[in-house]
Amino acid sequence: MSPQIIARDRKSILAWMLLCIALVGLMVFIGGYTRLSGSGLSITSWKPIHGSIPPTNEAQWQEEFEAYKDSPQYKQVNSDMTLEGFKTIFWPEFIHRLLGRIIGIVFFLPLIYFTLRGSISKNLFWKLFAILALGGLQGAIGWIMVKSGLVDSPHVSHIKLALHLGTAFLILALILWVFMGLYGIARVSTRNSWAVFSYRLWFFLLSLQLIFGAFMAGLHAGLIYNTWPYMDGEIFPSSTFSGNLLENIAFVQFTHRTIAIFLVCGFLLWCFKYKEYIKINNLGKCSSLILGVIFIQFILGVYTLVNEVPLAAALAHQITALVLWIIAVCMLYLLRNENNKTNYIKLVK
Repeated sequence: MSPQIIARDRKSILAWMLLCIALVGLMVFIGGYTRLSGSGLSITSWKPIHGSIPPTNEAQWQEEFEAYKDSPQYKQVNSDMTLEGFKTIFWPEFIHRLLGRIIGIVFFLPLIYFTLRGSISKNLFWKLFAILALGGLQGAIGWIMVKSGLVDSPHVSHIKLALHLGTAFLILALILWVFMGLYGIARVSTRNSWAVFSYRLWFFLLSLQLIFGAFMAGLHAGLIYNTWPYMDGEIFPSSTFSGNLLENIAFVQFTHRTIAIFLVCGFLLWCFKYKEYIKINNLGKCSSLILGVIFIQFILGVYTLVNEVPLAAALAHQITALVLWIIAVCMLYLLRNENNKTNYIKLVK
């Protein structure tokens, strides 16, 4: 395969990739806070250029507030809100949108610079350009999601929320994957097809769990069945498998609980079954990190549920999910065979 980057700019390109990873992670965190604090519907229009500047005087604040008063959230939930109260929900959403624009600039400008400088290959350019395009799609999905909560109901579509969050996690994984390749992180030297297959199956469950986590948030499903391990005294309520399953709060919560148990037990089993394979290929640190984080995530999930979703616990639950995702993607990368590794670096004096 063709070399991916010129060695003279290797450190700069790696720093750029790390910055993008950090910014996307921060974007996910702020998005979670925006969602959990009820701030996501505070800005009722999309202005790509003008929207980058917040209100700077009383008249502009009043204009934003008047626009918000026409929204279902104000009419049905916050009809007693004052202008000062509106500002507290405006800022998280404004920062969330502004950070999205910043990420686009931070990703686009260095991409053009390194391309014109001849520091990255054509192949890598198109990979990074595809990630950039996916980021643009992510922004569009975000606005479509917000619009779904500005019509009749002050609640965004949980399907669109899951798509929005899932795309963000995908972008993070793709940038991380490119970074690890450019850094030259070694992959496993011995091959065990069943170990790789079973981990990929576990990783698929983790991905599915993130989607159901978004469903939980979008449907406010954590505000009911606030007992553990039973759902208000039952293994699963009688309504769990009735109607449209993706709209069924009982089904969504039951599935989220069940996958969580499979993830914890499944990874424990994987570590036990392939302990020699893990040792031979120096995967112990990564495996231990996943084990530690997934236990914390499980405990936080139960705590958040039984306490009816306190903001701090819910945010901690989301941050831990983000950390778990990053480590799990790293493990997925490491499990690719060393013989299939791309020649990432062109050594130029």
